[in-house]
Amino acid sequence: MVEKSHSAGMWPSFYEPLRQWGTRMAEWLSPASDAKGNDTAYTITMELPGVAEDDVDISVHDDVLTVRGEKSAEREDEGDSWFFAERQYGAFSRTFRLPGDADKDNVAARMKNGVLTLSIPKRSPQATGARKITIGKG
Repeated sequence: MVEKSHSAGMWPSFYEPLRQWGTRMAEWLSPASDAKGNDTAYTITMELPGVAEDDVDISVHDDVLTVRGEKSAEREDEGDSWFFAERQYGAFSRTFRLPGDADKDNVAARMKNGVLTLSIPKRSPQATGARKITIGKG
C-alpha cells in the first residue's frame, strides 16, 4: 500500500512540467502587447507583423476583450536548403479584462505597419452609475 501511494504521488509531479509547458508555449506564441491609459481612454497596442487584417478577430464579451488571429506560413520548401527558421506561424489569442469605466461598446481598432492599436474610451462617472456619497453629520 505504501508503494502505491508513493508511486501515485510521483506521477503528478512527473507530468507537471508537461502541463506547464503547454501554458508557457501559449504565452510564447502570444503577441507582445502594451497597455496604457489617460483621462479619456485606454490604448492597447499589439505587435502582429506579417498578419493580415482579415486574419484578426476582435471581440468583447462581458468585460473581456479578446484578440484572435493566425499568421500563415508563406514558404515553399521544394528545392530549398533551410539553415534555420526562427519566424513564428500559427494561431494566437490574447485576452484583456477591461476596467469598469471602459466603454466596451465603442472599441476602435486600426492596424498599421504590423501593429494593431485598440482604443477603448472611458465612460464618464455618471455613465458607470458611480456617484459621490457624502457623510452626514451626527
